Amino acid sequence: MHQPAPDPRPRVLHLAQPVDGGVARVVRDLVRAQIAAGLRVTAGCPGGELAAELRELGADVRHWRAGRSPGPGLPGEVRRLARLVEEVRPELVHAHSAKAGLAARLAVRGRVPTVFQPHAWSFEAVGGTTAALALRWERWGARWADRVVCVSEAERATGLRAGVHAPYTVIPNGVDLTRFRPAPAGADRAALLPDPDLDLDPNANPDPNPDLDPVQNPDPARPLVVCVGRLCRQKGQDVLLRAWDQVLRAVPDARLVLVGDGPDRESLRRQAGPAVRFTGAVPDPLPWYRAADLVVLPSRWEGMALAPLEAMACARPVVLSDVDGARESLPPALAARCLVPPEDPSALAGAVAGLLSDAPLRASLGDRGRRHVLSTHDVRHTAARVADLYRELLGTRPPVPSECRESIHS
Repeated sequence: MHQPAPDPRPRVLHLAQPVDGGVARVVRDLVRAQIAAGLRVTAGCPGGELAAELRELGADVRHWRAGRSPGPGLPGEVRRLARLVEEVRPELVHAHSAKAGLAARLAVRGRVPTVFQPHAWSFEAVGGTTAALALRWERWGARWADRVVCVSEAERATGLRAGVHAPYTVIPNGVDLTRFRPAPAGADRAALLPDPDLDLDPNANPDPNPDLDPVQNPDPARPLVVCVGRLCRQKGQDVLLRAWDQVLRAVPDARLVLVGDGPDRESLRRQAGPAVRFTGAVPDPLPWYRAADLVVLPSRWEGMALAPLEAMACARPVVLSDVDGARESLPPALAARCLVPPEDPSALAGAVAGLLSDAPLRASLGDRGRRHVLSTHDVRHTAARVADLYRELLGTRPPVPSECRESIHS
């Protein structure tokens, strides 16, 4: 009987945990580009919206049961992942973020060409003994990565300073410029914002004067600051809330919207005053970028955050804490205006209040930011550089023989 010829296209296995936030957006954009380019793409993840989105794109999605953080369940997660790799038989594994990178490298141990993309280093996210263990692992696990992909030169430098010696490639994050675009000319804020009855957190702090609420009553004359990101320590929303009283003293009618959800939601709500709104999880941050006068991300650490790139693609000015990737995501001329030291509420308040008080400067910064993103952070360029890396790794190392793959449990 005639046997069909084997499919010559390489199969890539993307592994993702977490499955939300910037990691999910990066994986989704890469998978879309790779399927369009003709690669066979499989994704392993714990389910959620990312799994559904990848299936819609045409990827072969496999359920990989795994928690977000390392813990006593790690050995079982590694065994399940090893079985998944044996079933899929990829020519290349691309593991995203610390948890997937940990499990993937333990499961594969160099038997299949492996790309690890930290999306910010794990040892920056924790402290004490946990940070020491995370750093020890990253140093040890580097031997099982054919390439470590960093999204900024600063992220690579952080790894090298920490003693994580590996073959590195820096590929800056990109955004979908067909989607993240400025609002139509002349659009008013009321038309841009989502329906508050659908998207706003019903338990948000009540405002004693609803006439001043820019979400329920979006007066374009009232400055609106937006922070998009998971509500967690990394993103620094608590620093922004500590700065907000000082902002209000300078710009009394300013309002702040925190877009997103996460483990710190309740503690942040307790800190927030009546000029702050919480949206909860939203299906799309685009309307909030377009409606904002200013987008702020006061992170404690990053590799290169997507939210500022998305905001600049929408011609919105940004204020960022000066952590890894922030300087590289901005045009050089904007750094003095748009960067503040991390965990410095006073500096953050000064930068936010100064920009809220200067509409022409905001417009200028937004325009320069958009031109920078158009030239430097187009997701198509990001996908092309990842494709070049795959070709390099697959071209210098033949597909793994079946006997090696069958020994993946050994």
